[in-house]
Amino acid sequence: MKTLRAQALTRWQALSPRQQRGISVFAVLLALLIFWPIAIAPALNTLRDSDNRRAQIGQQQAHMLALQNQAQALQARTPLSRDEALRNLQGLTPGTQIQLNVQGERVSVQLKAVPAPTLANWLAQARSQAQSLPVEAHLTRSSATAAPQAPSASVANSVVWDGNLVLSLPNRAATAR
Repeated sequence: MKTLRAQALTRWQALSPRQQRGISVFAVLLALLIFWPIAIAPALNTLRDSDNRRAQIGQQQAHMLALQNQAQALQARTPLSRDEALRNLQGLTPGTQIQLNVQGERVSVQLKAVPAPTLANWLAQARSQAQSLPVEAHLTRSSATAAPQAPSASVANSVVWDGNLVLSLPNRAATAR
């Protein structure tokens, strides 16, 4: 090993400064070529993707803060009595598309051709204003076919829901915290 090293040093010293510089540049380029896929490229990819990742993390944080605020608002609200929750739920219920049938601590809800946005809005209001939660759902999705003189195709081909929901009401003896 020492003899190889001594021979390499002797040959190096025998080269002109221009040849030594050329071999040094070639060695650096060869080292870069070898180490680029191992060390440098992953670091550059990480740096390139950092802005996108930072934006995703910011969105996740905003979503988590919104969920935290919603949970705190739900914890801070005053519990309703069963009768008050039932009155609120009945006040939210529109005409003939959604019908309620009270069965003790639960309410059976019959849905007939309820548009999806209306159902989503009604469920959100039932949760927030009447403090009732869905326990069971048996729904069928279908497309509403409006009359031929419908002004827009979005009204003619909207999604509607049919079926039954079971909602639980707050306990009868619910009291304020």
